[in-house]
Amino acid sequence: MGGFRFKLSAFLLISFSLHIYAIKEVFAHVIVGNLRTFNFTDWVSDIRIAQSSKIDGFVLNIAAHDPSNEHSLDLAFEAASAVGNFKLLFSFDYRAQGPWSRDAVTELLRKYTRHPAYFKHDGKRPFVSTFEGAECAEDWPAIKAATNAFFVPDWSSVSAAHAVKLAGGVVDGLFSFKAWPSGRENMTTDMDDTFRAALGARRVYMMPVSPWFYTNLPGFGGKNWMWRGDGLWDRRWRQVIKIQPDFVQILTWNDFGESHYIGPIPEKALGLFQVANAPINYAQGVTHDGWRKFLPYYIEVYKTGKAPQQVDENVYAYYRTTPAYACPNGGTSGGSAAHGESVMPPEHLVDDNVFFSTLLNTDHGVTITVRIGDNEQTGVFTEFPAAGRGTPGVYTGSVPFAGRTGDVVVAVLRGSKVISRIGGGKPIANICENGTQNWNAVAI
Repeated sequence: MGGFRFKLSAFLLISFSLHIYAIKEVFAHVIVGNLRTFNFTDWVSDIRIAQSSKIDGFVLNIAAHDPSNEHSLDLAFEAASAVGNFKLLFSFDYRAQGPWSRDAVTELLRKYTRHPAYFKHDGKRPFVSTFEGAECAEDWPAIKAATNAFFVPDWSSVSAAHAVKLAGGVVDGLFSFKAWPSGRENMTTDMDDTFRAALGARRVYMMPVSPWFYTNLPGFGGKNWMWRGDGLWDRRWRQVIKIQPDFVQILTWNDFGESHYIGPIPEKALGLFQVANAPINYAQGVTHDGWRKFLPYYIEVYKTGKAPQQVDENVYAYYRTTPAYACPNGGTSGGSAAHGESVMPPEHLVDDNVFFSTLLNTDHGVTITVRIGDNEQTGVFTEFPAAGRGTPGVYTGSVPFAGRTGDVVVAVLRGSKVISRIGGGKPIANICENGTQNWNAVAI
């Protein structure tokens, strides 16, 4: 009998440990250097907005040698505690201002990982990530020994198979920064599958999700390219739900310079466009709020593994505000030679479409209309929930600009009843800002 109790206790302990290990979390990547003007109230506001979208926490990207780091981090942790039920973790950026020293990393981890808001993977080990830094892999055995860190870096500049072997296999998992497709191809899970195969069953995988990418910052090493974002956001969440990774990281909350922010756009956080000699401020007035709208649904399905049988029906849409050939392309390339890709003119990479996604209990009897200026088109769904047409979930499609300009209004009707209507985003126009194309997109 005593042996049975021992076996049962051991089974329960193993089951409990596996349950903790299998908990899924969704984080959003935050560039702390973009928020050096933030005060406590600003941090609270952003955290509450993220929390309302069912995001579990922020991954705080911090650059080496940035004197504003600790002030910003103090405010972030204070705000997370004030809001409650929101976690923070570090991503040490080894590229923005050079590599971190081992001692500096250790010191910051010792200071902040004691905070109740710091995310612990198993309730004990502080989760720590990086942006690159594979060349400093040998620092991490000592850092882990000093801090008990659960180490899941982004070392995407080397192969996943190589990354898991560095410093004697120091990683506890890997995060991939490969969140965008190459060329006109749609995003696949090929890279995710490569990472998971290299990691095996003992290490965790943090999967990236992003809605867009466009950067034109000449002062930051001549950064000036875009990757295809048409249909990317919803497609990527479908892939998350299929793959069921251990963790998800959204790229990003506030990287305005790369146009993949899903958070609000505070005017005082846009100074980088001047610092980096950008030809235009391509984030100002270009809201991405629409990309947060279905996050509660997607995150619930990811975490539970099943779609709810009843949803709050709604719609969002996204589009670029200038036809591709209306303005000079600003020297932007479609794809990045710096990332070893073949490049093409950006005009060839994207479609002049208004993309729409609607969350429905069923598409039976549903019509979707897209008005651009005074011209209205009827949309057609081209992607459906995994269970098929007529079932609850996200239905997506698009309509072309076809030379139309003006305000964009998208409406979803069932019969003659309007289910949802959106508008108010920046209009489509043949207007060139400073003689340059803005390849960013509005999401409403």
